[in-house]
Amino acid sequence: MATLSDLANLIFPEVTETVADLEKRYPSRNLPEGAEVTRFAPSPTGFLHTGSLFTTLVAEKVAHQSKGVFFTRLEDTDTKREIEGSGKELLDQLAVFNVVPDEGYLGDHEEGKYGPYIQSHRADIYKVVIKDLLLRGRAYPCFCSQEDLQALRKTQEENKIIPGYYGEYAKCRKLSVDEAMVLIKEGKPYVIRFKSMGDHNNKVEVDDLVRGHLFLSENDQDIVIYKSDGLPTYHFAHLVDDHFMRTTIVSRGEEWLPSLPIHLELFASMSWKAPKYAHLPVIMKLDNGNKRKLSKRKDNEAAIAYFLQDGYPVEAIKEYLYTIANSNYEEWHIENPTLGLDDFTFSFDKMSLDGALFDLEKLRNISKEVIGKYTAKKMLEEMKKYTEKYDQNFYKLITSNEEYFEKIMDIEKDKPNPRKDYVTYSEVFDKIKFMYEPYYSELMESNPLPFNPNFDKELIKNILREFAATLNYDTDESTWFASLKALGAKYHFAENMKTLKKNRDLYIGQVGDVAEMIRIALTSSKQSPNIYYILRILGKEEINRRIEKAIALM
Repeated sequence: MATLSDLANLIFPEVTETVADLEKRYPSRNLPEGAEVTRFAPSPTGFLHTGSLFTTLVAEKVAHQSKGVFFTRLEDTDTKREIEGSGKELLDQLAVFNVVPDEGYLGDHEEGKYGPYIQSHRADIYKVVIKDLLLRGRAYPCFCSQEDLQALRKTQEENKIIPGYYGEYAKCRKLSVDEAMVLIKEGKPYVIRFKSMGDHNNKVEVDDLVRGHLFLSENDQDIVIYKSDGLPTYHFAHLVDDHFMRTTIVSRGEEWLPSLPIHLELFASMSWKAPKYAHLPVIMKLDNGNKRKLSKRKDNEAAIAYFLQDGYPVEAIKEYLYTIANSNYEEWHIENPTLGLDDFTFSFDKMSLDGALFDLEKLRNISKEVIGKYTAKKMLEEMKKYTEKYDQNFYKLITSNEEYFEKIMDIEKDKPNPRKDYVTYSEVFDKIKFMYEPYYSELMESNPLPFNPNFDKELIKNILREFAATLNYDTDESTWFASLKALGAKYHFAENMKTLKKNRDLYIGQVGDVAEMIRIALTSSKQSPNIYYILRILGKEEINRRIEKAIALM
């Protein structure tokens, strides 16, 4: 009669290492007490999802604020869904957010003593553990075809039985070692399943870092742990990798909560201490009045690349996700306006249990505040990076005269409350293109100039001509504005609205109307940054040219 040892050696004759050997190869990490080891473990199956960035920011924060280790692992065992190059792209996008792993898979190479960090390169490690499970009778080969499994499921559903491969429905679990070995020698295809000792009628207790003390149904499914292609399944690879990489906290979306009993039983079967789990709230969206998870297929907001392309600063995106991560972040930020995200102490206790609705308006407000605090020099650098990637024409315009662009960005930056003109980088061009030819001329010629129809055109022309003739902006702003008031007074415009209201018979308008005429002539619009600063940037020659153009177009 064949033994479990005979079966294990038949399946893995090349495996001579033991679990004890692996424990020596990957010893416990030498870290300070309380230091956490966390990870980002993406599948190379697409873009960086907003939810993935959210959980990764949490993982990285927890590791580094505890003086621990944050590593990356590429989970590429699902070869059918793999998209070539997407693994590196994911790491590149993380780097944009200054999320840099201490070790692991780094896109084009690996660093660290606990690798390989690519699952498809860890086959020998998985085989050692699976062979150990086979030797102890906690795993077995399963020869059921897809047709067999579909038929089983159909029977279970028709009889209102909980579907799955477990207990009495686990057909190959009942095979003797001799029977299994005969089928293997005959060349019958097989997978390897974990032999569960659980009962879904029983409860397992677990403390989740976000959700507290939970009672979950025990796992009783004999899950597949080793596929016919020689690669492990997600659940089994999770067990082996997180143990031998010495992960202490697994942070992931709450959709993984049903898998927790499986993982806990797998760890128990190896007598390994399971990591702590934190099942984070998923990011939701309102759809026809109903909440649903952000969809890769339906929602632009699901892809971080969407926000980067639209020109949201990295800092704004991170700050917004922190408002979702911890309920006390906004209060802390208000109390500590000069501190950055690195100074904030994250806590799982401050996480919401409910899925957070993605609030685009809130992100826009944060983005506006972030950009508003940038110096002109910082804005120049950020806009160069953004336009080089997403708007080559604007990039060439900026880099043709960086000093000129920086002056535009510096308008009213020295005020106690600096201007907040831009929500995203993608908005900047449309708001400042009037400062450049040929865009100024295109704007002037494409639409009727919006001069106030209550004022005679000849009056407007005369004011513009005299403004050009007496122009002097080489003074401080208050002195310049006083000269504008004097020009307005000559043509019967009051120095302010209050004076106009008191003396309607004496005036035809107020100084703001005069300023608007000049603004339209120089920018084509009623709205623009402070006209005094625009004058200083354009210079006398360009101002006179624009005024003549405006008069000609009238």
